Amino acid sequence: MQRLPLSTSRLLFTQGIKSNPSRRPCKGIASGKQPSNALVSRTAIENSIRGFYQPGQGNAICFNKANNRINFKDEDMPITDWPEQERPREKLLQSGAQALSDAELLAIFLRTGCKGISALDLARQLLQEFGGLRPLLAAGRKEFCAMHGLGDAKYCQLQAVIEMAHRHLRESLQRGDALTSPEQTRRYLWFRLQSYPYEVFACLFLDNRHRIIAFEELFQGTIDGASVYPREVVRRCLHHNAAAVIFSHNHPSGVAEPSHADEQITLRLREALALIDIRVLDHVIVGSDSSTSLAERGLL
Repeated sequence: MQRLPLSTSRLLFTQGIKSNPSRRPCKGIASGKQPSNALVSRTAIENSIRGFYQPGQGNAICFNKANNRINFKDEDMPITDWPEQERPREKLLQSGAQALSDAELLAIFLRTGCKGISALDLARQLLQEFGGLRPLLAAGRKEFCAMHGLGDAKYCQLQAVIEMAHRHLRESLQRGDALTSPEQTRRYLWFRLQSYPYEVFACLFLDNRHRIIAFEELFQGTIDGASVYPREVVRRCLHHNAAAVIFSHNHPSGVAEPSHADEQITLRLREALALIDIRVLDHVIVGSDSSTSLAERGLL
């Protein structure tokens, strides 16, 4: 937050910005260009005389490039009163969803805040309480609804959004589709496995033209690992009449780096499947924010 020079503060004060101590601080914009149309709190004027606004002390100040004005905002000002380029929804429409922070995306989902708290401030508080977006999305109903500003309605909305995302990705890799993009495959596997708090070993079964036959979660384990049985993998490959496979498993620690054990079990599976002419195309390790391909590492 940039400090407001004393000369500018005095100019704003002396050009007619009004103070009405008996009223609640105005939720609007105070500007030297239209001083007669704005009210600011007495604290705001006192701070301006001192030469600058202190962030987090009940008032905020920013420069609006759209109209070359200095904007004063109370902390409880609704988002609709913010300068347009600072509102999450308008920012998304102008620059796309990828340009928004986690807090801004969550604020759009929440739609409204609580009494005295904007949706964006509530989103920031929730991200801080849960430790990030991923733990928030993975929270159970009891933990989610225990937070201030949340409840069953928001929990149902969130679960519906997550399920729609799951179905969207599942439809992007349907039975009969050929795998033409390694990035799409990794993204699909990441979305299917990254949220598990325990290790899951899964397999994509493919035909001889690398078209998808099925996706199965074959083994589940603990937070430290999962036991993988080559005989069971061979049995499922024969069941689906697969010509090739892509293995994947998650690391609950969040680190997508393959371990020595990961490399060893991949080699054992490749040797076992080679006996029945089934090719292992890749083994993808899924972390919390990324995935790693053993094939791209030259380990297959």
